[in-house]
Formats: sequence, C-alpha cells, structure tokens
Amino acid sequence: MNIRKKVAWTLPAGLNRYAALDSWVAAAEDEDWSEAEIQFVIDEVVEAEDDAAGLAVLAWYSRF
Repeated sequence: MNIRKKVAWTLPAGLNRYAALDSWVAAAEDEDWSEAEIQFVIDEVVEAEDDAAGLAVLAWYSRF
C-alpha cells in the first residue's frame, strides 16, 4: 500500500513503539484514515526490528 498522507500528531517522548502506536492510531482515526491504512501502519510498526525502527515508521506517517 502506498500511503502518502500524514497524521497531525506529536510523538510523546519516552514511549516505546507499542505505546506510541496506540496514540498514533487514535489520531489516525480522528482524521478518518481507513481501517486498511491504519492496519498497514500497525503491521509495519509491529514488524520493525526494534523500538527505534518502529518509532521511525510512525514518524514517517506523521506531520509534526
């Protein structure tokens, strides 16, 4: 899936990728992202090698 849009969201400091993902999903839902788009990002974050890589995925799909 080629998602080009970004969520208006600020990454809270000190969270691991799963806690940050929870917050990101809420913001994406507020911006009417489709379930498929949200699931795609969830899969990328969960499959990331470590927290840093997972947080980088969230940063890619975010505008600060």
